[in-house]
Amino acid sequence: MERLLTPEDLGQLAPAGFHIALRIGFAFPLEEENAFPVPWVEHYTSQRFMLFDPVIRWVYGGTAVMSRWSEIELDDPRRVLAQAQTFGLRYGAAVAVTDKTTAGLRSFGSFARNDREFNDLEIRLLLAFIQRRHEETAPPSNLTRAELEVLLMIKDGKRIKQVAHELGVSEGAIKQRLKNAKLKMGAKTGPQAAAMASQFGLI
Repeated sequence: MERLLTPEDLGQLAPAGFHIALRIGFAFPLEEENAFPVPWVEHYTSQRFMLFDPVIRWVYGGTAVMSRWSEIELDDPRRVLAQAQTFGLRYGAAVAVTDKTTAGLRSFGSFARNDREFNDLEIRLLLAFIQRRHEETAPPSNLTRAELEVLLMIKDGKRIKQVAHELGVSEGAIKQRLKNAKLKMGAKTGPQAAAMASQFGLI
């Protein structure tokens, strides 16, 4: 039985760096960690490589769930992967998972080494790690209609007193609904819970 990777394992498995993006919605991921070397990140950003990066295009373009960078058969007119090698990212692997229930939400990881190709076991472990993180960040399915209604009004910038007045209930009832929603969302504040619910497409 293959063991599960921990976040601490990633640095050893991908010593040249990695980039993880979880539950990407219309534009931004719910969580993201870019641990590629800072000079490469700055160069990548300044050159606007994201639109041309064959790894990113692979993530969004197909049904494959894992691949070595060297096996991605997409054009690289800006020589993104060749330039990555000059920053120590000589070998890489990419994995991607797509939500089965929420259209469009996907998570991916891109991992690099400077000494050798990733082997099949390592790539399977990386895929399992991203799959697990994708599932851990899934939206809750137990929010009530009343809780979602409050989150929508909070998202629109309304105060608790105003929400209570418009819904015709006490401020205490609104605070309890908001407390329940924050707990279910794993959020620290009402606006954070509302933002997360919006990102998930719940409101």
